[in-house]
Amino acid sequence: MDFIFSLVLPIVIVAVVVIIGLSCVKVVKQSKVGIIMRLGKFRKVADTGVHFLVPFLDQMSYIIDLREKVVDFPPQPVITKDNVTMQIDTVVYYRITDPVRYTFEIANPITAIENLTATTLRNIIGELDLDETLTSRDIINTKMRVILDEATDKWGIKVNRVELKNIMPPHDIQVTMEKQMRAERERRESILQAEGNKAAAILQAEGEKQSAILRAEAKKESMIREAEGEKQSAILRAEGEAESIKKIALAKGQGEAEIIINVQRATAQGLREVFLAMKESEVDDNIIALKSIEALEKVANGNATKLVLPSDTVKFLGTFKGIKEVLSEDK
Repeated sequence: MDFIFSLVLPIVIVAVVVIIGLSCVKVVKQSKVGIIMRLGKFRKVADTGVHFLVPFLDQMSYIIDLREKVVDFPPQPVITKDNVTMQIDTVVYYRITDPVRYTFEIANPITAIENLTATTLRNIIGELDLDETLTSRDIINTKMRVILDEATDKWGIKVNRVELKNIMPPHDIQVTMEKQMRAERERRESILQAEGNKAAAILQAEGEKQSAILRAEAKKESMIREAEGEKQSAILRAEGEAESIKKIALAKGQGEAEIIINVQRATAQGLREVFLAMKESEVDDNIIALKSIEALEKVANGNATKLVLPSDTVKFLGTFKGIKEVLSEDK
């Protein structure tokens, strides 16, 4: 019996020593630190790696995660400047910068941040009306981050960002806002439709204007060409008739004077047709007179010794004579 006891006792002692030794070896993982206490008093901060503790004296009481954390706080009732009560929930992004102060300066850091966020949010929203609250999220986020970061700095906490997750006005205000948004959307659609109709009407009017101009120009060109054609046709007919009369007269053996008279009659008939075509083309009297002189010049080139001139032609020639005398006197 004594032999068994003497054999087991060393084994138990060795096992106890091994267990105690293993319990004194602590491994701190990446992005974490440990708080080592000796007899209930802070001793040091254990960084990432392996640490050996003094048995029965040292103890790693806290493991602090240094990574950024996200806390989603439940909706908080707030009252705006115009006495509208709404529910707002916030999201806070923070990380621990000083593990010692985080451990010993604050007992419940998350609860403290939640209460501080609620009070800060009420103070900021109390200075804004409903419309400003709905359109000033960035301003509210920035103000809350600055205030929370300053307040939590003594706790070893760094607030990186604060976001308003949801802003929930009362139900009746939501209904009113939806109606207002619908009315505004319909108004914009009506404005866009009116502008589109206006643009379409302008384009249509411009197209009709250009079409009318082109039709008028085409009609004008057609009338001019038609008048020119009738003029040339009348001249050609008059010359043809005169030549035909001359040939017939020669064939019948008529005298030269009678032939000239018949030719002049045919030329006069051609001139009348020319004048009629020019009149239909709205040609003024001066141009008619000039064309008459051109026609008479062709008649004068013949063998006739006498010419019968219209009275308008005589007046027009008198006008040229008067102009010539005036020019002579000036000289």
